[in-house]
Amino acid sequence: MMRLFWTLILIVLYNGYSSEGVNSTHPARPKVVNIGCMLSFESLVGKITKVAVEAAVEDINSNPDVLGGTKLNMITLDSNSSGFLGIVEAIRFMETDTVAIVGPQSSVIAHVVSNIANELQVPLLSFAATDPTLSSLQYPFFVRTSPSDMFQMAAIAEMIDHYEWREVIAIYIDDDFGRNGIATLADQLAKRRCSISYKAAMKPEATLADARDVLVQVALRESRIMVVHTYPSKGLEIFSMARYLGMTDNGYVWIATHWLSTILDTSGPLPPDKKENLEGAITLRIHTPRSELKQKFVSRWSNLTREAGVTGTSGMSTYALYAYDTVWLLARAINEFFNQGGNVSFSKDPRLTEQNSGSLNLDSMSIFNGGKLLLDNIFKVNMTGVTGPYSFTPDKNLFRPAFEVINVVGTGFRKVGYWSEYSGLSIVPPETLYSKPPNHSSSNQQLHSIIWPGQTTEKPRGWVFPNNGRQLKIGVPNRASFREFVGKVPGTDSFRGYCIEVFTTAINLLPYAVPYKLIAFGDGHNNPDDTELVRLITAGVYDAAIGDIAITTNRTKTVGFTQPYIESGLVVVAPVKQQNSNAWAFLRPFTPRMWCVTGVFFLIVGTVIWILEHRLNDDFRGPPSKQIVTVLWFSFSTLFTAQRENTVSTLGRIVLLIWLFVVLIINSSYTASLTSILTVQKLSSPITGIESLVNTKEPIGYQLGSFVRNYLIQELHIDESRLVPLNLPEDYARALKDGPSHGGVAAVVDERAYMELFLSSRCQFSILGQEFTKNGWGFAFPRDSPLAIDMSTAILKLSENGELQRIHDKWLSGIACTSQNTKLEVDRLQLKSFSGLFFICGLACFLALLIYFVMIACHYCQYYPKSESSGESSRSGRLQTFFSFVDEKEESVRSRSKRRQLEATSVRSIDQDASINGSRIDRSEIYSNRVVSFGESV
Repeated sequence: MMRLFWTLILIVLYNGYSSEGVNSTHPARPKVVNIGCMLSFESLVGKITKVAVEAAVEDINSNPDVLGGTKLNMITLDSNSSGFLGIVEAIRFMETDTVAIVGPQSSVIAHVVSNIANELQVPLLSFAATDPTLSSLQYPFFVRTSPSDMFQMAAIAEMIDHYEWREVIAIYIDDDFGRNGIATLADQLAKRRCSISYKAAMKPEATLADARDVLVQVALRESRIMVVHTYPSKGLEIFSMARYLGMTDNGYVWIATHWLSTILDTSGPLPPDKKENLEGAITLRIHTPRSELKQKFVSRWSNLTREAGVTGTSGMSTYALYAYDTVWLLARAINEFFNQGGNVSFSKDPRLTEQNSGSLNLDSMSIFNGGKLLLDNIFKVNMTGVTGPYSFTPDKNLFRPAFEVINVVGTGFRKVGYWSEYSGLSIVPPETLYSKPPNHSSSNQQLHSIIWPGQTTEKPRGWVFPNNGRQLKIGVPNRASFREFVGKVPGTDSFRGYCIEVFTTAINLLPYAVPYKLIAFGDGHNNPDDTELVRLITAGVYDAAIGDIAITTNRTKTVGFTQPYIESGLVVVAPVKQQNSNAWAFLRPFTPRMWCVTGVFFLIVGTVIWILEHRLNDDFRGPPSKQIVTVLWFSFSTLFTAQRENTVSTLGRIVLLIWLFVVLIINSSYTASLTSILTVQKLSSPITGIESLVNTKEPIGYQLGSFVRNYLIQELHIDESRLVPLNLPEDYARALKDGPSHGGVAAVVDERAYMELFLSSRCQFSILGQEFTKNGWGFAFPRDSPLAIDMSTAILKLSENGELQRIHDKWLSGIACTSQNTKLEVDRLQLKSFSGLFFICGLACFLALLIYFVMIACHYCQYYPKSESSGESSRSGRLQTFFSFVDEKEESVRSRSKRRQLEATSVRSIDQDASINGSRIDRSEIYSNRVVSFGESV
C-alpha cells in the first residue's frame, strides 16, 4: 500500500511539473476571447454592418482552424451616434476584459474612444471612421480597416483637374469628420493648383431651413462645382433643397463623397422625387475587385439580412464587405498573437486608481497587457478577403486603395471609370494596371462620358459671375501722359481711351452680365506705379485692374493676365539728324576695312594670274615695267570685265572665273547701297541700339511709374544714377533735345506703344535698333480667375473679327510725322558679309599656285637633270638657274630640250661607228667634228 501511495504522489508531482513548464512556454489558449463592437444600430451603415460582423463571427467560430478552438465572443453595443454614449460604451467594454473593439463607425466617436484605447492599450479597428487625422501618431491604437478619406479626396481633386476646373465649393458637416475631410480636399486641390473658393459648413443637427440658408449663400458664389461631404441622412436633404432652389440645373456640377453610393447600394430603388434630386450627380464607391469569396458572400446576403430581421435596407454596400473582413483580420491577428505566446491578461491602471472617486468605478478598467503585441500582429496580417488582397502599408493605410466613379442617371446609376493611387483615373479596373508601370500623365487620365445636371453631355464651364449684387472693383491708372491709351474724363468718374474701349467691348461679348465699377488709381498729375496697382489686387483692394499694364514675369507671379491685346516691347528713342549727300558719298557703301581688303584682293588675284600665265602667254611677258602695269591693269579691269589680256592656262582660267563671281557680288552690293544712299533721305545717330547705350556713361530717361526702371537696373545692370524719370511727352522731348551736355538725356527707353505715339508728331527723334524685349499689355485678375480666361477668349474673338484693329486705328492712328518715309542710316557693308567669298577666292589662288609650282618643279627636274648641275659652284647658282627656268618661256625650254635630245642621239651613233670599225680615234675629236658638221648644216 505504501508503495502504491508514493507512486501516485510521484505521478501527480510529475504531471504538475510538466503542466507548469508547458504553460510557461506555450500558454493554453482560452476557450473564449471577448471583442467589442460599437455601432449605431439605427443608422443606415449600422444596420448593414451589424449583419456583416455577426456573420463573420459565426463563420470564424464554425471553423476551428482559424483560432485553434478558441471562440470569439462579440459584445455589440449601440453608440446611438453620440460621442458621450460612445465614451460610456467604451468604458463598459473595458470592464469585460475586451482585447479589441470593432468600430465605431463615426469619426467623431472614434476621436474620443481612441484616447481610451490608447490609455488601456486596446486596439480599435474601424471600417467606417474615414477621417484622415485618425491615422496620426496621436492615436497609435487606432486601426482603419478601409480606405482613408485622403484617397477619396485625392480622387475628387484628380477629377477637378481632369475637367480643367480651378475652384470648388465645399458643403460639409462641421464636425471632425467634415472639417478634416475638407481640409484634406484643400491639400489635394492645392497640389494641382486648384482651390476651395468657399466652405459652406452646416451644423451636425442642421434642419432643412439651415440647409436652405447655407445653399442660398452658395448660390451667390461664382463657382458651380459643389463637393458634398456629409452623412447619408443629411446628404439627401441637401440635394432636395438644392433642387428646390434651382441649383441642380444646367451648369452645375455636384460631386458627392461615398455616402451617396452607400445609399444607392443599400436603399434599393429611390422614390422618383429623390431620384430627380440626384440626377447628373457624381459619387465615389470603394472599389472591391471581383473574386470567388466576394461572390459567395454576396449570394448569402439576402439570407443574412432576412435572418437578422433587417427591413427597408436589404442592399449591401462596401461598408458591409469591409466590416466582414475587419473581423477576419482581427481573428487572424489573435491567432498569431497566441502562436507567439501571447496571454490574455489585464492589469490595473495606477493613474485610474488614483483618480477614483464617487461612483465612477474607474478602477474597474484594466490595461490589456498584450495590447501592443496584438496591435503589431494586426498590421502584419496579409490575407485575401471579400474585398480582395488585404494588407497595410508602412504608414498604416490599406495597400493600393481604389474607387469607382459613379454617375447618377435615369432610374439608376452607371460606372464611368475608376481612380486608384497607382494610376489615377482610368476606364479599366485598377487591378489590370498593376502589372504595368504607373502612369499619371494627363493624356492617360480617362473617364467615360458623363451626363451632367440638366441632362447634357457637354462639360459645364464650372463657374458663373456671382449673382450677389456686388460690383467688381476695377483699378484704372489715372495717367498724366499718353491719355490716348487710358485717361479720366475731367469732372466725371468715367474713363476713356484705347484700353478702356477694348475692355468694354470684350466684356460685352461674355455670355453673362458682369457688374463693375472703375476706380481711379493715381492723382492724375504723375503716372501711377502699375506694379503697385497689380499688388493691390493680391491685397484685396481691387478685384481686377485694366489699362496699359505690361505683362512682366514678376507680375505674373502674383496675378493672372488675359491674352495680350497689344504687343509692346522696350525700344530706345534718341535724337537723329539728317545726313545729306556730299562729294564723298560714293565711299559710304563700304567700311574702310572692306575697301582695303577688296583692293588687296584685286592685287593678289592679278599677281596670281600673272604667275600662272607668264610662261605661256605673251601678253604677260616683257620688260618689268610693262609687267607691273599689266598686273595692275588686269587686276582692276576685272571690276568692269574689260581686261584686254586673255588667259590661256587652265589654272588661270579657274582662278579668274571665281574672282569674276566675287566681283559680281561686290559690284551688285555696292550699286544697291550707293543707290539707297543717293536717293533716300538718311538719319544718323551715335546710338545704334540698347547695346551702344548700355556701354556709354550718359543718362537715360524712362517713364515715371513704369517697370522700365527696375528692368534697366536688374537685367541690364545700368547704374541707378544714370536713370532720369520723365512724366510727360513734353518732358521726353525737352530732355532729348537738351542732351546730356545741358542736363538732358542721351536716349529714352520705353515701351513701343508709347514711343510710336510720341514719335508720330516729333520727327527729330527716332527708334534706334531693334526691340529688345517682347511683351504685351493685358488686363489683370486674381490668379486662376475664371473671368480672366473668358476675357482672353473675348479678346481673341475681337482680334479674329477685326474689331481690335478698328479700335486701334480709332485711337492711335493720328497724323503721322511728315518724315515717316525717312530711314535711319543703316550699317555700312561690313567685311564679315563678304568674308566667305574672299575665303573661297583666296583658297582657289593658294591651290592654283601650289599646283603650278609642283608642276614647275617636275619640269625643272626633267629638263635640268641633277648631273648637269652638279658642277655648280654654289647652291645660289642652282637657285638662280631655277628662277631663270621659271622666267623663261615654256616654248623656248621645249626647243632647247629637243636640241639636247638630238645631240645625245648623235653621240650615241658615233660610239657605235667607232666600235664597228675597231679604230682608236679620239672621241672628243670625232665629237668636235660632228658638232662642226651639225653647225654647218644648220
